[in-house]
Amino acid sequence: MTQSLLHRILDPANRADPYPIYEELRRTPVHHEADGPYVVSTYYEIRSLLHDPRISSDARNLASNTADPLGEAPHEEGALPPGFLKLDPPEHDRLRRMTNRPFGPPHSPHRVDGMRPELHDIVAGLIDGIGDPARIDLVDQFSYPFPVTVICRLLGVPREDEARFHTWADTLAASLDPDPDADSGARSKGAHDARMQLGMYLAGLIEERRKNPGDDMLSQLATAKGEDGPMSTMELLSTAALLLIAGHETTVNLITNGMLTLLRNPDVLQRLRGDPRLAVPIVEELLRFEPPVQLLPQRTTLAEIEIRGVTIPKGAPIWLVLASGNRDPQRFADPDRFDPDRPDIQHLGLGSGIHSCFGAPLARLEAQFALAELARRLENPRLLQDPPPYRQNAVLRGPRHLHIGCDGIRP
Repeated sequence: MTQSLLHRILDPANRADPYPIYEELRRTPVHHEADGPYVVSTYYEIRSLLHDPRISSDARNLASNTADPLGEAPHEEGALPPGFLKLDPPEHDRLRRMTNRPFGPPHSPHRVDGMRPELHDIVAGLIDGIGDPARIDLVDQFSYPFPVTVICRLLGVPREDEARFHTWADTLAASLDPDPDADSGARSKGAHDARMQLGMYLAGLIEERRKNPGDDMLSQLATAKGEDGPMSTMELLSTAALLLIAGHETTVNLITNGMLTLLRNPDVLQRLRGDPRLAVPIVEELLRFEPPVQLLPQRTTLAEIEIRGVTIPKGAPIWLVLASGNRDPQRFADPDRFDPDRPDIQHLGLGSGIHSCFGAPLARLEAQFALAELARRLENPRLLQDPPPYRQNAVLRGPRHLHIGCDGIRP
């Protein structure tokens, strides 16, 4: 029996190269199957919907009779409230505005840029600790530990507690990927326990920061007295958890997809080795060519709307396939070619509109540092397996392992 397009997108067997499926999907810019979501795959339509106030990110606006092809677990009773990523204005705007005060302009313009020396030291330490250069798992030894260490430093997690934070992050990250062979009960309990332990740890840290604030982001969030007033403890917990998971997962995939792409394009890797400034356009092209977030499944119509001649009813689920829009030939010439010299690269890799990626400045900087240093320090790097094994997740697409070898590691 022939699989539907939606099932082919979700099928892990197609994770290594979903782009031919997206090409097929774009022939019907608004694709709809039975009682499933309305799947939008073309650049201009996706960009328009990302700015459309009739599109909600709050799952509570979804009609109750709609099916979820992703099979995501319902919201746990007693769990944290939704982060601002899953809220609409005005709640979204208030929480995002409050979170941004200690993170970026205009109130904290140097927060991210001031982390440059620390980012360099973390990257250098991870590369120094790689061990045998003949067989490296870039994910386990570099791409995973790097961003979670950065998030710990950003939030103000004490150095002695970072290992515990890594463990919780790994457990929660694994729970995002479907695994039909695993014991679902054990997986669910493991994720629940990790969330509870993380929540209790953060609650204690927040209380400590309220009494003895430092210059870290969590201290500033816990003691904020701006025009929006203070965050509640539950809002603080939810925001901290969002920063951990969303900030960690996307950067892991961006770095890993980036190194895989560079190893497949050795001429670009050689250019980067000679000129680390090239990391800036390389990362932008990577966000177009291999975006860490492939699609946004959490969108709902607040009113009946029409897109390309298709009427979508109120309360219907919409999927925005960012990775497909990024390869739309109506927007990008020769879209299946990786080209860091590409002009006018207004990609969708970090979203757009009010829900554009909150941590984009930090994610960009992390990826630039990581790829530039890997290119400089790894001697004659090469893939040991291509394609690598991919994560099961259709939304957060990236290799689960990336086995590479090199002749040595430069100082």
